[in-house]
Amino acid sequence: MAKMDYDGPILEIDKFSISFFTRLREIPAVMDFSVTVQPGEAVGLVGESGCGKSTVALGVMQDLGKNGRVVGGSIKFKGRDLAEMSAEELRDVRGNEIAMIYQEPMASLNPAMKIGKQLAEVPMIHEGIDEAEAIERALQVVTDVKLADPARILDSYPHQLSGGQQQRIVIAMALMSKPALLILDEPTTALDVTVEAAIVELVRDLGKKYGTSMLFISHNLGLVLETCDRICVMYSGEAVERGSIEDVFDEMQHPYTQALFRSIPLPGADKNARPLVAIPGNFPLPHERPTGCNFGPRCDYFEAGRCDRSDISMVNVSGNDRHATRCLKHEEINWNASITVGEQKEKGEIGDVVLKMDNLKKYYEVSANALFSSGSKKVVKANETLSFEARESETLAIVGESGCGKSTFAKVLMGLETATDGEILLDNQSIGNTPIAERDTKTVADVQMVFQNPFDTLNPSMTVGRQIIRALEIFKIGKNEAERKTRMLELLDLVKLPREFADRMPRQLSGGQKQRVGIARAFSGGARIVVADEPVSALDVSVQAAVTDLLMEIQRNEKTTLLFISHDLSIVRYLSDRVMVMYLGHVVELGTTDQVFSPPYHPYTEALLSAVPIADTSIEKKHIVLDGDIPSAMNPPSGCPFQTRCRWKSEVPGNLCDTEVPHVRTLDGNHQVKCHLSDEKLSEMEPVIKIAAE
Repeated sequence: MAKMDYDGPILEIDKFSISFFTRLREIPAVMDFSVTVQPGEAVGLVGESGCGKSTVALGVMQDLGKNGRVVGGSIKFKGRDLAEMSAEELRDVRGNEIAMIYQEPMASLNPAMKIGKQLAEVPMIHEGIDEAEAIERALQVVTDVKLADPARILDSYPHQLSGGQQQRIVIAMALMSKPALLILDEPTTALDVTVEAAIVELVRDLGKKYGTSMLFISHNLGLVLETCDRICVMYSGEAVERGSIEDVFDEMQHPYTQALFRSIPLPGADKNARPLVAIPGNFPLPHERPTGCNFGPRCDYFEAGRCDRSDISMVNVSGNDRHATRCLKHEEINWNASITVGEQKEKGEIGDVVLKMDNLKKYYEVSANALFSSGSKKVVKANETLSFEARESETLAIVGESGCGKSTFAKVLMGLETATDGEILLDNQSIGNTPIAERDTKTVADVQMVFQNPFDTLNPSMTVGRQIIRALEIFKIGKNEAERKTRMLELLDLVKLPREFADRMPRQLSGGQKQRVGIARAFSGGARIVVADEPVSALDVSVQAAVTDLLMEIQRNEKTTLLFISHDLSIVRYLSDRVMVMYLGHVVELGTTDQVFSPPYHPYTEALLSAVPIADTSIEKKHIVLDGDIPSAMNPPSGCPFQTRCRWKSEVPGNLCDTEVPHVRTLDGNHQVKCHLSDEKLSEMEPVIKIAAE
């Protein structure tokens, strides 16, 4: 099908409504939704899980399944109503003029087919060009998505590529037919922050190069700021605010948008003096939405008899016809009023050393040939001479990309693995070589873990109360069942869950509620050390604030040492006392949060900070994108582990970076950096994140 020239809006969604029909009822998923995407424009669609963002995308693709139905409004693509197209016309438009990139790259790739063939298929099917020309175009697009050695990539199978490379191939596939509209559904959620930064830059540049319009679905406001021209905020199936990035970020006109910003850790936030403000209450279920304003029950400005009387429609903000809000009171609210700070918290006094690691090493021996275990062996150096200590009531953050050894070190600490060399001391007792099965009950209770995915850690066939009581039995807490039941209810109070949740099954809980049960279980034995492995990355922004705050409060009361493993440096900056940066098994930097977040940095820390998307228009960031992927721990580079991606390497005389692993140097205030750069060069480093002058 020939692509027609068109100079009006690429996409016009007007008063669009989608419902899903079950045997019992009609469930409205999207109501009265309108948004327009102009040629070459990127529009961000943000909101929490379940707000209808992906349903809008499926509506554009006309892919709502058996139960979904459009019950009102229209979607026009280049002026033509998609609902009026025949199946054949739709097939031509999808993949040819409208392309979609999903969150999980492997869902879009055929594991049994080489990349080159998969890419070439797109224009061969849609445009009828021959294979040689299609392969030529594939080579060009793979070069455009900045993949090294495109010829080798085209000859590879998907499993031979890293997650970041797979996602680039999916983007390349979407661009093969030069679509007019690209829909990106959380395309970087599964990727490391440095890879995410490169993908985001790539998408932005390709949008300009190909003139593609984009609908960018995300729950990350910082990412939307960096990629989009305009933004649409959704809540519970409705658009609640629409406008340019500057309008919505700096002149917000809806209480939900304001609440979202208050729950994310921007550079000025401080866990004691300026704690995050979580949004009260829970997201309404689709069949239990309130009358009037959907956000009413959770809104600071709610007025009974007015906000809950009847449906509220979108209205333009006076003086700006491109900025709209779904709030009756937007002209009465003082949007610039300073935030009423939640009660200021006293920082827990940091006590004695609880945990000490001394030159910990963890190596794995694997077969060089994965198919046949005979023959030569290779060693994977997952952790290389880790040394640090953590004190009572302290939060030590451990940051780095996937594969840097964060989780391996956590497994050794938990006793799920034993150390290859070195020592782990808990209260001066060595535990590094004692597997969990041989640890005494007190040691097991003392070192607990909160996992990344709350869905995988609860037993689906056991009530919440029973799961916590089971942990108390294992930790030998309480003399009898009655005492344990009382303690279980106290633990539910501790994690701010209603006591009646004791009788609920995990499937009846939301993600944030499940994570609270996981936290209650971890603290049930009076844990001295809690390892929190990405505990909020699977949760919505507003729920993240509540769970983070909860961890901090429990820590203050219980004097727990918290080891917080994360790649989200915004949260790390907000809640940590000290930060340890890891790269390929090495600790490359260790210091207080202030030391690590201000120069001099290790070059890797500098790149990590630059990669963090920050949802604040007043922030100026130094732009550093790392080249290449993180090397394999099976075949690490010689010398400094970071030398293959370091932008400062040329400042080190000779080939020191290629040949020698740097020694740990201690700068002012016990700030440790593992780098060959001279003191003079380190002192020349500038801050990566600056608040722009007003």
